[in-house]
Amino acid sequence: MTDALFGLVANYGVWVLAASCYLSCLLVPIPTSLLMLAGGAFVAAGDLDGGTAFAGAWLGAVLGDQTGFAIGRRFGPLLERFTARRESRKRIYGRAMDTVRRKGEIGVFFSTWLFAPLGPWVNMAAGASGLPWLRFTLWDAAGEAIWVFGYIALGYSFAGQLTLISDLTSSLSGFLVAGLITVVLGWMLLRRARRSGGDKRGA
Repeated sequence: MTDALFGLVANYGVWVLAASCYLSCLLVPIPTSLLMLAGGAFVAAGDLDGGTAFAGAWLGAVLGDQTGFAIGRRFGPLLERFTARRESRKRIYGRAMDTVRRKGEIGVFFSTWLFAPLGPWVNMAAGASGLPWLRFTLWDAAGEAIWVFGYIALGYSFAGQLTLISDLTSSLSGFLVAGLITVVLGWMLLRRARRSGGDKRGA
């Protein structure tokens, strides 16, 4: 599979990165993480521009999240009926809705990269629950930047060992180990946001 995905990136470059990120944010089962790793490897080889690869993947992810948010905002009641038909969908959508209601935009931020499998559901739940669009967009864009940068940077750094890295990043614990730097950066951003919010309330 790795060779086939390499071929896609080699032939279509940033377009396949953008399309895969967009579709994966709408629950389409695409190995987007492996495609971004491949993109990073091509950046390391000089076949792709790093800024272009990052921008394409990030823009695709953000647009996919925006589409999910719009679906939730427009078809919230239909989503509830749709997810209620199957217990597994009902459970995950309920978890996403609980994440948005309890944590708001912070929940959106972490769902884009730390709990990525929940992300598409959180996007729809954010729209359905009435989370303000601007708050959703700002925190979503920041989270997607971490997600995209983390995978492309891993692909760049370990261009000759993509099979090993893809195996590591297939599990949450592996991603946390491999992407320790991005986790720390995200935590620092969260602490800064909380501190800023506390200062505003105390003013």
